[in-house]
Amino acid sequence: METLAIIAYKQPIIKPEVEKIRGVDSGGVIKTLLERKLIKIIGRMDIVGKPMMYGTTPEFLQYFGLKDLTDLPTLKEFQELKEEEVSVAASAEAPDNQQETV
Repeated sequence: METLAIIAYKQPIIKPEVEKIRGVDSGGVIKTLLERKLIKIIGRMDIVGKPMMYGTTPEFLQYFGLKDLTDLPTLKEFQELKEEEVSVAASAEAPDNQQETV
């Protein structure tokens, strides 16, 4: 999912850029995403070695129920969701003030 998210938000992107962001080799993951038709090769970058550029496919949009890439959540929306999750987690961890007496 991490590699797919990177490609979705940064496309077109080449494998070394994905690996720089992730900090690990992404060859196997990219191969799997290609096999599942969630990403595709959309061209080659005009630099030494002509690395392949990757982007998402219509199947990616369909799988995640998106009309187009503008439907992807923004960074602000992610931050709001994270803050909400932290708040819910903190509420769940708070000790119950009502203790039963025996």
